Amino acid sequence: MPKFQEELDLDVELEEPKMFKVLLHNDDYTSMDFVVEILMDIFHKPQPDAEKIMLQIHEFGKAVCGVYSFEIAQTKARQVKQRAKQNEFPLLATIEEDS
Repeated sequence: MPKFQEELDLDVELEEPKMFKVLLHNDDYTSMDFVVEILMDIFHKPQPDAEKIMLQIHEFGKAVCGVYSFEIAQTKARQVKQRAKQNEFPLLATIEEDS
């Protein structure tokens, strides 16, 4: 049986994946300490950065906690929701496309 060798010349362009911001939103019930804990545990922020972001959330109503691929951003927002629910806080995490 003869051997066939086929060479394909394909131009494949790879696109960078879309990135998404995870935002935490201010509310009147979630403690500042809990927000810092979330930022350190879920978003792996060092304590000084976590405190700075927490103050931005408090002062401006929301702040970006990180920018990730869609799946990771979605997972982090879900983790925040689960942890907040376990601790009886209404902390809201949303995602939006990074521009």
